[in-house]
Amino acid sequence: MLHYEKWEVNPLLKNRSLTPVLKWAGGKRRLLGSLIPLLPQRITAYCEPFAGGGALLFQLQPATAFVNDINAELTGVYEVIKSDVEALITALQDFTNEAGAFYSVRDWDRDKEKYASLSAVKKAARILYLNKTCYNGLFRVNNAGEFNSPFGNYRKPNIVNAPALRAVSAYLNTAAVKLTSLDYAEVLKNLPQDAFVYLDPPYDPVSDTSSFTGYAKGGFTRDDQIRLRQSCDELNSRGLKFMLSNAATDFIKEQYAAYHISIVQAQRTINSDSAKRGGVEEVVVRNYK
Repeated sequence: MLHYEKWEVNPLLKNRSLTPVLKWAGGKRRLLGSLIPLLPQRITAYCEPFAGGGALLFQLQPATAFVNDINAELTGVYEVIKSDVEALITALQDFTNEAGAFYSVRDWDRDKEKYASLSAVKKAARILYLNKTCYNGLFRVNNAGEFNSPFGNYRKPNIVNAPALRAVSAYLNTAAVKLTSLDYAEVLKNLPQDAFVYLDPPYDPVSDTSSFTGYAKGGFTRDDQIRLRQSCDELNSRGLKFMLSNAATDFIKEQYAAYHISIVQAQRTINSDSAKRGGVEEVVVRNYK
């Protein structure tokens, strides 16, 4: 297995206890042991166009990073963690782990005008609170873009994880991290020549009921998967290294047949049916050996 020291990072940035502050569908925390050995031995500029919970980003803590997610509420959380983490921690202390309080906070986005008037800190605190207290930590929105996951009924959720929030804030403020909420193709076309790209898009569903694409309005269709593969082809033609994770469906394996494909075992932790949270196969696609 590769060691962290082989990557080009500033050792002063490294915080071994830095972990994601959000639970995200498709999060890679449990897959790090499989992904890390497949990374290039040198990464000078790191790009993650589908950031989500940022497990790999926060594990590597690269000195230069382009971090993007189409979900503006998610990137808004990271912006607030970077700019005003203490105000965020204070705001989180106002929330309680009760069903009535949960549904009241969840419904803030039903009044569009009122929600738009909320401060960035208040919006970020809401997302973190809902993430910690909703059912199975699933960020899901309806066709109107409104958060609609139900209450999780957990005994003691860690709503105010101040050490984790401060660790993420310290990294975002010490490293050269550019945060954006754009279509991934816009991010990819403006990368420096030495960038390495890790793509973790919404997965191709392995069944009609297994898709977790509701983190943003519109979902992610097979036409979107084809468009993403075309973007990978363009990265390859430009000489940029990329690594991509996806479900090990025949469709995805056919799309990336021209590249190196590794099969890894993943543990599905987000599913409405607890019986379906077992091991599943995923593919890791690379354009390098």
